[in-house]
Amino acid sequence: MNKGARISIVLVSAAVAVGLILFGIFGYLRTYPPTVVFTPSPTQPHTVDVTLQVEGAVGTGPHPNWVGWYAKDAQGKWVRTTLYQVPEKTYVHVTVYEYDSGGPLRNPYWGKITGTVGNDAVLNGKKVSVLDAAEGNGIGHTMVAPALNLSVPMWGLSGTEKTFCQSGPCTLANAHNTETFTFYTGNHPHNYRWQCFIPCGAGFLNGNGGPMAETGYMAGFWKVVA
Repeated sequence: MNKGARISIVLVSAAVAVGLILFGIFGYLRTYPPTVVFTPSPTQPHTVDVTLQVEGAVGTGPHPNWVGWYAKDAQGKWVRTTLYQVPEKTYVHVTVYEYDSGGPLRNPYWGKITGTVGNDAVLNGKKVSVLDAAEGNGIGHTMVAPALNLSVPMWGLSGTEKTFCQSGPCTLANAHNTETFTFYTGNHPHNYRWQCFIPCGAGFLNGNGGPMAETGYMAGFWKVVA
């Protein structure tokens, strides 16, 4: 085999290898993080139940120490994702288990609950419309979807809790707050971006980098479909 043929074989092999690597990378990016699909039950065609949890360290993936969210899928498995698919013209009943510690708000506006049915939520069995971060352990996180006018703060835990969860997914045996609320998805399909507006990106400038801007951690989408 002459030199030119050998060079051609090497170049073709390198191109194939690069192609396979790029295929794997883009395939990964297309499917990560996964989307959890929520569907109505036959007895409640315009209502879906969504169960989420948020903790100070997700415990998995490329950044296990980053703060983030999990969603419970149809099989009851906790999936680390912030992409949730729900139907249009539907009331979404959300239950959030909050396992992270809290702190003061830079802007007390984010303690106000908006965009839910009744502009309120139920925190540990008590109906609330505003969470005052100056009290107790403050606010851990918020779920804010501006295009839905949805803004729900999550009450934080004390970091000294005896059963504080160190990494997710956490269990109900760990210290947590339970918050429930309901919102309407609207009458048209749309992807509604949401994120936490509490600067919880520890180690990044003003706390706004890292998980704060990363889908799958503190930012995501409510995918409303027909």
